[in-house]
Amino acid sequence: MQYGRLGAWILLITMTIGCGSSPPYLEWERGVSQRLAQDRSQRLSQLRYGISLRIPEERSRPIEGTVVARFNLSSDEGGLALDFNAPAQQVKEVRAAGLAVEAGLEDGHILLPSSALVEGVNQVEVDFIAGDSSLNRRDEYLYTLFVPDRASTSLPLFDQPNLKARFTLQLELPESWTALANGAQEECSVTEQGRKLCSFAETEPIPTYLLAFAAGRFQVEEWQGEGYPMRFWHRESDAQKVERNREEIFRLHQQALQWLEDYTGIRYPFAKFDFALIPSFQYGGMEHPGAIFYRDTSLFLEESSTQAQQLGRASLIAHETAHQWFGDLVTMDWFNDVWTKEVFANFMAAKIVHPSFPEVDHELRFLLTHYPSAHAVDRSAGANAIRQDLDNLLEAGTLYGAIIYQKAPIVMKHLELLVGEEAMREGLRRYLSRFAYANATWPDLIEILDAASPLDLKSWSQVWVEEPGRPHIRSEVEWAADGSVISLTLHQSDPWERGRRWTQDLKLLLAGPSQDSAFGRRALIPLRLQDASVGVAEAAGFPASVILPNGAGIAYGRFQLDQRSLDYLLQHLEEMDAPLQRAVAWINLWEAFLNAEIESQSLLATALAGLEREPVEQIAERLLADLQTLYWNFLPAPQRLAHAPAVEDLLWRRMQQAETSSLKKTFFDAYLEMALTDSALQRMKGFLQEQQAPAGVTLSDADYSAMALLLAVHEVDGWDELLKQQTERLENPERRQRLEFIRPAVDADPSRRQAFFESLEEAQQRRREPWVITALQLLHHPLRAQASRPLLPAALQMLPEIQRTGDIFFPKRWLDAVLGGHSSGQAAEAVRTYLERSPDLPQRLRGKVLQSADLLFRAARQSPQEQP
Repeated sequence: MQYGRLGAWILLITMTIGCGSSPPYLEWERGVSQRLAQDRSQRLSQLRYGISLRIPEERSRPIEGTVVARFNLSSDEGGLALDFNAPAQQVKEVRAAGLAVEAGLEDGHILLPSSALVEGVNQVEVDFIAGDSSLNRRDEYLYTLFVPDRASTSLPLFDQPNLKARFTLQLELPESWTALANGAQEECSVTEQGRKLCSFAETEPIPTYLLAFAAGRFQVEEWQGEGYPMRFWHRESDAQKVERNREEIFRLHQQALQWLEDYTGIRYPFAKFDFALIPSFQYGGMEHPGAIFYRDTSLFLEESSTQAQQLGRASLIAHETAHQWFGDLVTMDWFNDVWTKEVFANFMAAKIVHPSFPEVDHELRFLLTHYPSAHAVDRSAGANAIRQDLDNLLEAGTLYGAIIYQKAPIVMKHLELLVGEEAMREGLRRYLSRFAYANATWPDLIEILDAASPLDLKSWSQVWVEEPGRPHIRSEVEWAADGSVISLTLHQSDPWERGRRWTQDLKLLLAGPSQDSAFGRRALIPLRLQDASVGVAEAAGFPASVILPNGAGIAYGRFQLDQRSLDYLLQHLEEMDAPLQRAVAWINLWEAFLNAEIESQSLLATALAGLEREPVEQIAERLLADLQTLYWNFLPAPQRLAHAPAVEDLLWRRMQQAETSSLKKTFFDAYLEMALTDSALQRMKGFLQEQQAPAGVTLSDADYSAMALLLAVHEVDGWDELLKQQTERLENPERRQRLEFIRPAVDADPSRRQAFFESLEEAQQRRREPWVITALQLLHHPLRAQASRPLLPAALQMLPEIQRTGDIFFPKRWLDAVLGGHSSGQAAEAVRTYLERSPDLPQRLRGKVLQSADLLFRAARQSPQEQP
């Protein structure tokens, strides 16, 4: 490997000061490499930071500050590197033991020479100008977001997860601002210059990516209920919305805290519990201890919120609260195990929300929340393992995705079934106690669980966790003339042809008609699948019409049903009275369709028949989501137009007939998204103009804004004036700015849409990432796909820049938004051409492209027509 410029510079410094040995890591690169991180974690201990920042009111002025780092150093040989990914002129002065140090900044690192360090206790101070890229500065507030390696874009420190430190923070602010940070606020006083000086107590040991603060014009809500006192910061101008949601937000947090303390046997491990609801926050939430950040719309629900939105809020709160133990108390040693904190948070969240929603079938919710999203990645050519190698933290953001958030909880549920619920709990308690306020790896946990289990969990983990993909499980059935089963065998194969076998427990469903029902005769047969094939002797003689190997909704893989089962389900799915089994059957049909085993017209008929009578909101939402994909991505335009009146009529009738406001809103939203006929569009226009909703449906500003944008995409007469009127109605400045930002993306003039897209080449234009994603989805709406297809090459070429400057979920969301509305062969070819001409594209980014393009590739193969 060639030495980088900084490597040569370090070598020169080393020779000049005559330290007597070469640095341990000459082969430098930008970012924090695993080699650098390992060296520092072995040499550094007892790390503490004191951070002082002076924040001006005008966001155009720089934020200046000082970081004081105190640490023990076991060896001073080769010097030491602080991470600061900013221009060199932003380092004003470096001092060690109070004396100025000649320390250069290059490739994102400040090198401290050996002569400035001692073995034992060291103190290094850096005066600097903070980088803005992760401070998210707005006109009246700012907030940090440092995951996974973005702390060093703003502050000079050792930016890696296994150098946990105690932090103290002092913020000098405009007098009218307030602030929130990880530590408790100790004092806040006004200076003679009319500024506010706020000091925050020292934190428990936390990694740099969890360091957090927010400051600005916020309102603060307090709660003194049972358990821990809490506060949350927000900027919501609708007092009724705040009051309507306030108690439930606090109650859900308190419930999650109590549940986790009971499950883990460990008290909440940090000094305080506060959180902030931030407009247009990049994620649903971020788990900073003592200062959780949420997107405000994730917690402030509208009156018209659906059951899914209510469940989503409860799950998000449970997820971020679970992180206080899983991720914050015990942190992964390196970001290749970032999935461990996410899987435990999702796994625990699924358990925590049960008591708040006793009317919900939570096994069904687990299935619908996790399996379709996991399958969407695992069926693609870009499928990745749950646990991935990582050489440099610069690429840590590419590890995130549905495999971590959706597949990993499925695998964890399998693990719990294998070892037993109580053994799992005891193992997790030992894990948390052993590594409290420290770092751990996935093998550390497997070792704990393996010691208490007769199973070979290391081998199990190798297949399920360390390698990509899913098993292909095919049903081979011999039928008798009377419809009964003569023999049944399940065959397991590896689509990646590596000879792997996935061990898992199944409950195979046999179902057939009785006098009263199409599925009145049922049997569930438990079996363990671990070899290439397993015969199911218990099935012999059963008069079945349908065989579902994953009949209990737990098993995971691509299940290829026999033709008799497929045909029967297509005709009778809506008659299956067990909701969980009905959902499993639909997921199997959808997978069969995507593998070209079912024609689009047949599946459309089944979906519409199912929606005609589906009583369970969770299943209705799944059917509606897949129906929209089928409708917009797989039906040729003439077929879509032909089916539109019947589809709209069904959705409108179901909306009117629904017994709950939540289900009414679910069908109404689908009606708006799938509206295509002039009568439906004029009806939508009337709702917007009159600011009136159908009976039983409550609409918010966000709903009316969505209508205005959709009407613009459809180019309904007067669309421009409708958008203007809706913008003027918005009293909340954030919502008004959002609509103004998105408006050029829906303009009827293609040149204006193209100009908007070209403006996104500037990183500053992409700062409000949720706004950008909505705009791109509308820009690439299926009705605009032919016009937007020429933009695909440029959008794909921007991907490495998007990954470098955006937050962790932005690259995949960018790809989904750009590719999601396309289904033509030309669009598919544009993606393939980009991949062929980009041999140096990092492998994980290439995988993201293949994941996002999977539906496009399948749609182009099944219906390769030019889009209108």
